[in-house]
Amino acid sequence: MKLGFSLPQVGDLAGRENVSLVARRAEELGFDSVWVIDRLMIPDQPRAPYPASADGILPEAFKRVLDPLDTLSFVAAITERVGLGSSILNLPFYNPALLARRLATLDVLSGGRAQIGFGVGWSPDEFEAVGTAFTNRGKRTDEAIQVLKAIWGPDPVAFDGEFYKIAKSVIGLKPVQEPHPPIYFAAYNPAAMRRTALHGNGWARAGIPLEVMAQMFGQIKAMAAEAGCDPDAMEMVVRASQRILDQPLGSDRAQFSGAVEQVVGDLVALQGIGATEVIFDVQFSPTVGSIDDYLDAMDEIYTPTKAAS
Repeated sequence: MKLGFSLPQVGDLAGRENVSLVARRAEELGFDSVWVIDRLMIPDQPRAPYPASADGILPEAFKRVLDPLDTLSFVAAITERVGLGSSILNLPFYNPALLARRLATLDVLSGGRAQIGFGVGWSPDEFEAVGTAFTNRGKRTDEAIQVLKAIWGPDPVAFDGEFYKIAKSVIGLKPVQEPHPPIYFAAYNPAAMRRTALHGNGWARAGIPLEVMAQMFGQIKAMAAEAGCDPDAMEMVVRASQRILDQPLGSDRAQFSGAVEQVVGDLVALQGIGATEVIFDVQFSPTVGSIDDYLDAMDEIYTPTKAAS
């Protein structure tokens, strides 16, 4: 199983020096990848609750977020080996023709290290801010994926869809990875799971109990098989909110929280249901308040989890 780590991209720690320190330390330790998220703003009066928290309130850290693709491009220039992943980009926010160029450029300049996670987004306020319709975001996402793959395919490129059109043209910039960098989808409902099965290399997930995750991943693989795709090639990339403590927690603890041996046990359990990569994220941990805490968390988790993976 591959091991990834989130870059300090949000909140007070987000900045040039800290991103550099974490990216270089990830490469020194042996982590396989580093990752970013996509968050635009915190509305004063949100029209939809934040789905990743029990109370629906967005973390204060989201008041300051570095752009995901610019951050990965910066990291590409100061590293040589680690994968560069998004978990996730809200695909409907972006014009797919321009996004295809940006992602291909990232893959070219990094020497083929891009790993792309996509989602459809959930915040009506953010959709309004970027000038994109919220109600048809699923259909727009499906079409945008087709546009990306068309542009990354052979020239000449042409596309005639409901939302996007490309006149027959040569778009010579292609990713290093063929036919394209691996694409992962955040999927929590049947439509999104089917999108993953039909168009993705894998499933990107966070915040789901282990038994539910195993069931959903099995459904995605079954959908892939029905569509004529190889279900065994489907990957599962799991984002884990890491919180290492000196003492073990009880049975009601959150996944990847507790003593090191408990976190290692979670990793082994994920590997048992088919997870191929785990992204450790300490950006929202109450035990991480400084960049030294951040780096210590990386050091603390890498050796035992690498041995288990």
